[in-house]
Amino acid sequence: MTTPITDPADPRLADYVGLRDPQGRRVAEAAQGIFVAEGATVLERLLQRGLPIRSVLVLPKRLDRVLAMVEGTGVEIFVAERDVLEAVTGFDLHRGIVASAVRPEPPTLEALLASARVVVALEGLNDPENLGAIARTARAFGADGLLLDPTCADPYARRTVRVSMGELLFLPVVRAEAWPDALTTCVESGFQVVALTPAADAIDLRRLDPSLPTVLLVGAEGPGLSGSAQRAATVRARIPIDRGVDSLNVGHATAVALAWTTTFGTARP
Repeated sequence: MTTPITDPADPRLADYVGLRDPQGRRVAEAAQGIFVAEGATVLERLLQRGLPIRSVLVLPKRLDRVLAMVEGTGVEIFVAERDVLEAVTGFDLHRGIVASAVRPEPPTLEALLASARVVVALEGLNDPENLGAIARTARAFGADGLLLDPTCADPYARRTVRVSMGELLFLPVVRAEAWPDALTTCVESGFQVVALTPAADAIDLRRLDPSLPTVLLVGAEGPGLSGSAQRAATVRARIPIDRGVDSLNVGHATAVALAWTTTFGTARP
C-alpha cells in the first residue's frame, strides 16, 4: 500500500493541502469529518485509539518507521520528497509524517456526565496549543472528558492534537451548543462546577471537596471567565500563589487544579 507521489497537485493528497491555514482547515476538515495527525508519536497513539485512518503521507527517510507501525493495517501510505510535502502542506514538515483520520463521534453532554467524575470545561480558549496542553494534562490526571463552549478552538486541529501528544484522541469531547446553559446541565446532574479565577474573593482551591463529581471551569488567557459563566458555577476558586504574581498560565492552572481534584486532594487522610 505504498505509493510514491511526485506532483504536489496530486488529488490523492487533498487531505493535506494548506495545513498552515487554520481557518480554512477548520472548515474543510469539519465538512469532511477528518483531522490530521502529525508526527510518529501521534500516529502511534492514533493507531492505538483505533480510529479509521484514510492515509499517511511520509518522507522517504521516515518510511521504514511508518511501515513498522502500520504493519497489517492496510493503511495507504503516500511517499514524497520534502519539496513536495512543503508545496502541499505549506510549510517544512520536519517531522516528516502526517496522517489523515476520521474524527470520532462526539458524545452528548448527558452521556459524558453519566459516566464521569471529573470534567474540564473551557470557555473562549482559542489557542490550539493551550488546548492541546490541557488535553494532555487532563489525560495524565484521569479526567473523563472535555466540555468546550461554542467559541473554543477546534479540538482536532493539527497543532492541538500534536501538542497533546495524541492524548486528546482518548478523551470524549463535547462542544456545547448553548452557553452557559451547559454548565447548568452539569449542576443539575450533580456536579460541583468550579470556576477557576485569581479573584481575591474566590475561595482557596484547597477548601474544595475533591470527592465530589467536579467540573473544572477554565477561561482563556487574558479575559478569563465571563461573568455569566462564573454565575453559572456553584463555586469560584483560586489557586494560592505569591501575591506578587497576577496569575498562572491557563495550562498550568488547569494542571494544579486537576492535581488537587484527582490526586492530592483525594489522597488526604
